[in-house]
Amino acid sequence: MKHMPSQCLALGTTKTWNEACTLGDIFSRHGRYKQAVELYACALAGYEKALGVDHRQTLTTVHNMASLFDKQGQHEKALEWYERALAGREKALGADHPLTLTTVYSMASVFGNQGQYEKALEWYERALVGDEKALGVDHPDTLTSVYGMASVFDDQEQYEKALEWYERALAGYEKTLGVDHLDTLTTVYGMASVFNKQGQYEKALKWNERALAGREKALGVDHPLTRNTVHNMAFIFGNQGQYEKALEWLERALDGYEEALGVDHPHTLTIVYNMAFIFNKQGQYEKALEWFERALAGHEKAFGVDHPDTFDIVHTMALVFSNQGQYEKALEWFERALAGYEKALGVDHPRTQNTFRSLANLYQSAGQTEQAQSHQERSHAPMSPNN
Repeated sequence: MKHMPSQCLALGTTKTWNEACTLGDIFSRHGRYKQAVELYACALAGYEKALGVDHRQTLTTVHNMASLFDKQGQHEKALEWYERALAGREKALGADHPLTLTTVYSMASVFGNQGQYEKALEWYERALVGDEKALGVDHPDTLTSVYGMASVFDDQEQYEKALEWYERALAGYEKTLGVDHLDTLTTVYGMASVFNKQGQYEKALKWNERALAGREKALGVDHPLTRNTVHNMAFIFGNQGQYEKALEWLERALDGYEEALGVDHPHTLTIVYNMAFIFNKQGQYEKALEWFERALAGHEKAFGVDHPDTFDIVHTMALVFSNQGQYEKALEWFERALAGYEKALGVDHPRTQNTFRSLANLYQSAGQTEQAQSHQERSHAPMSPNN
């Protein structure tokens, strides 16, 4: 390990392991997850030996390890580590302790990332009930669970229900923390995103502008959360078909991310991906592929070749090849995305199912009816007569 002696278990002290955790936190914030995992693992080994497996600091490190696996798209591994943290915290602190409920909340988040939305709602509800009992209905941790419920309904495309829960979270945050608090502004941002998905673009712009003004005031124009809001402005303009305006806002976000976070940071790569997406929408396929390739190389470096977000880019590049009429190349890239999704997420995940449908449509267009039918059956959806 470059940044901490590999002999940290044998030679280290509690101070050394605390420093390893602090450095791991820094690497995590900068998207350098592999280095962070190494540092947490070093600290964990030390804590277990010196303090015991059920000590609060040990369990916090276990929890943080789980979070890193989740960020890397290793959801099953994340759940395994969260379950370990949960069992330890329930034993040491009780089922209703705030730290225990934090792990419950985190497990809900992983289920949401896996597309297991009903399970996510079940665990968010468990966290919410515990938070209300232990902390009260207006405590920020309780409101975070409310926000989590809203985000799942959002992912399920139950937008009215999502807005209802976002509004509940917003009212609580405004009352408890104030209109300019970051948690309040995050909820405003979430509502803007829902309005955007509903096609209520003017309303989306209004709410996003509120979030942007608040974040610029609280954090400055160069903070990543401010840049996220700039990015969302681009997203709304893109959905309106105002592609030049979308590119203008994306370039503004990209400049800030590259300067603040570096060219290989996940946030930077998301902007690169969306630049490519807009070029694709404009029919500038060669330019789109150039930017997608940049995003793909960055994701493979930052997350690894088997991360679900890496396969999102592979899938989208397949769509571009299809738009260009390069069907053989499109099939090759769709199959690559499908194999990756099946391995990382399972056959029933929405991303995997979407790729089955994409392949079915492409095979149908190429006149390969048998292959098309096979992939459509695996997508659990009937073949459209218009395909």
